[in-house]
Amino acid sequence: MKLQVLLPLVTYPGPVSPHVGSNAAVVSAQLEAELHALAVNVDIPPVSNALSTFFLKTPELIRQANARSRKYGEDILRVVTEQAKLANVKLVTDRAATSLPLLADLAANRARYFDFVLIGWEAANESTHTLAEDVIFGAGRPAILLPELVKPAAFGHVAIAWDGSRVAARAVADSMPLLRKASKITVLTVTDEKDLPKDDPGVRLATGLQARGLSAEAHAVLSGGSDIAVTLQENAIQLGAALLVMGGYGHMRLREFILGGATDGVLRDLRMPILISH
Repeated sequence: MKLQVLLPLVTYPGPVSPHVGSNAAVVSAQLEAELHALAVNVDIPPVSNALSTFFLKTPELIRQANARSRKYGEDILRVVTEQAKLANVKLVTDRAATSLPLLADLAANRARYFDFVLIGWEAANESTHTLAEDVIFGAGRPAILLPELVKPAAFGHVAIAWDGSRVAARAVADSMPLLRKASKITVLTVTDEKDLPKDDPGVRLATGLQARGLSAEAHAVLSGGSDIAVTLQENAIQLGAALLVMGGYGHMRLREFILGGATDGVLRDLRMPILISH
């Protein structure tokens, strides 16, 4: 069965980096997946206020914003199409438009019909931050965050951030198609960040993966008071992992995200491809 992955591309207020398209094509090829690229364009409704029309030319500004968004959408879809051909990836392109507050929400709703969601992470593009949060906590599907300037390597070595929690277990289950393809799995457990079960959860998970025929080993790490997200990513990179799997801690309240420490840290400082699942 061929995996189906979604690449949502939010085109307002600014363009999407071409690196997003190339990285998504590379990962889709690694997963042997069919890539669905969705341009999510803004559709700002017209304003009927006569004073706004007379003094601020609001209708014309709205028309320009909508047109710019559609242009950005077509531009990035062309890039994705070119990169998918180079990577020999089957591609389906689509477009959708909605109001400004619902751009990321539309992407999260569409994501529910796919195996994975690829999110191109651009540090200077606030839209990608909102998109990631909405998809992680609203889609119910695992998201793979791809840093804009880090070219993905083959996911032959996968690291798992493990603390024995429910969300970590969900992330491992969601990442199983990738774990089965990996030649090496490292279970990372930060031992000085919070209380852990006494029976060494990292070793237990590694043993369970080994029983499934996977090459897994446990690796305990210390944060030393450093940011937990930085600790996990730096250790994964130093060990040679190309992908980090972790659970997304947090929830939404009145559309405001309340994030756990590791999740918040990753969404502030992404250093490598990360599969994150809630």
